[in-house]
Amino acid sequence: MGDMLVKLYELPRLEPVIEEVRKHGIEIKRPIGPEKYFVVEWVRQKFGNHWASETDMTFSNKPISSFIAIDTNTGKIVGFACYDATVRGFFGPTGVDEAYRGKNIGTALLLSCLHDMYNVGYAYAVIGDPGPIEYYRKTVSAIEIENSYPGIYRNMVREV
Repeated sequence: MGDMLVKLYELPRLEPVIEEVRKHGIEIKRPIGPEKYFVVEWVRQKFGNHWASETDMTFSNKPISSFIAIDTNTGKIVGFACYDATVRGFFGPTGVDEAYRGKNIGTALLLSCLHDMYNVGYAYAVIGDPGPIEYYRKTVSAIEIENSYPGIYRNMVREV
């Protein structure tokens, strides 16, 4: 499967999904500098070095181009989403802790990033090498970009 394209000027509203996850005790926020190492390490532990590296890159952007989900009862990170991590205009990576899936946290993180991308001046976003294709089609009307596989991630170093 190739990359996908999203029209940022036709996104679903963000507020209803933020309210929904708040009812589950989840806060969606943009991390700040002092949280960088905690966020990157959490991503590394849950999803590996590549996604941790991409997340690290978002802290160099102004504004920081990632969002995290926090369990307000424990103060712990339970999800993350990034944009402008590998190249400008790309959404991802994103992930939610297995124990917290099924509560629309991923959708809240996705829409937080995509709305932020629109607000900083993008008209479109590319979802690079997407996993859940049908989810992106349904949630944000993403369409496949023909002949885009393997895309920007070709020839990526995968071992030391």
